[in-house]
Amino acid sequence: MTSIDFVVAKDDLDQCKVVSTELPGADALPPDALLVKVDRFAFTANNITYAVLGDELKYWQLFPAPNGFGNIPVWGFGEVIASRHSNVSAGERLFGYFPMATHLVIEATDVSKRGLRDGASHRQGVAPVYNAYARVTGDPAYAGRQGDYQALLRPLFMLSFLVDDFLAENDDFGARTVLLSSASSKTAFGLAHLLHTRGRKVIGLTSGGNTGFVTSLGCYDEIVTYDRVTSLPSNAPVAFVDMAGNSALRAELHRHSGDQMKCSVRVGLTHRATEADEGALPGAKPRWFFAPDQIRKRAKEWGPGGIEQRFGAAWSGFAPRLERCLAVVESRGPEAVRRVYLDTLKGRIPPEQGHMLSLLG
Repeated sequence: MTSIDFVVAKDDLDQCKVVSTELPGADALPPDALLVKVDRFAFTANNITYAVLGDELKYWQLFPAPNGFGNIPVWGFGEVIASRHSNVSAGERLFGYFPMATHLVIEATDVSKRGLRDGASHRQGVAPVYNAYARVTGDPAYAGRQGDYQALLRPLFMLSFLVDDFLAENDDFGARTVLLSSASSKTAFGLAHLLHTRGRKVIGLTSGGNTGFVTSLGCYDEIVTYDRVTSLPSNAPVAFVDMAGNSALRAELHRHSGDQMKCSVRVGLTHRATEADEGALPGAKPRWFFAPDQIRKRAKEWGPGGIEQRFGAAWSGFAPRLERCLAVVESRGPEAVRRVYLDTLKGRIPPEQGHMLSLLG
């Protein structure tokens, strides 16, 4: 079996190519292994963050690639086309973390009615959520356009949910106004929805070209373009959630707010413009938010199913908004994947679009 993989140079994300990877055929699969055809996957700016932090957060080790290159993990759907596990049948549909490829071999472990895990040795040592696959055959929530929304936004909304939970458990560090950079991003949109729902004032920071779209989302109390951030009041406590990863913007906001900057959380790197050493800033010290840490904390505190129950309720309140503000664009084939990847890397994807891709022709 030959898989077609889309890989990028780890030290130069502008360089990308398609390679062939040999996988065992159905007759040569090891015990309990599954051969999965990767049918379709979502690609968003969040996947660029995975690439930027590939070494630091071990994303590159999930799906091995040729020396010097990495395979960016994506959320999507796969079909089991051959199985050596007695409780998993060919034809089953899985939702989870896949490589940008046409096929994947999964060493199925912890198989239950609802899901399974990949027990491959090279995939251990990362957050457990990245090795989990939901068994979604026949589930309408994962079918058709609803399935696209799940792939495009459910993982990002989980991040939104966890950041909101972190802020809420700390009473927003005394702030009643939260600033979100990259306000047009899907993670910021979800977080703004949650913050707005619990009565916080949410100010979206965005570029001039995206103000119309951000306004249409209906979950920001105020929208400010990046060139006007110093027009914001500086005499009241604020919290800042940085989706952009732009050092210059972060420094400008900290210096403008001073000691009133009560919390500064770095979540994304959509702008890829962070200096290695930006020096000390006034107000709260910027900190990285690492979602798996919050998951582990809440799993222990809330018990089995606690996160899923609360997240499910939050998703149910958010999902109905998607149909009117997100246009799903489908593209197939290696050249289409390359185009969408480079457009996402360069920030050329309109915020109202969500891209579902497949390397299968």
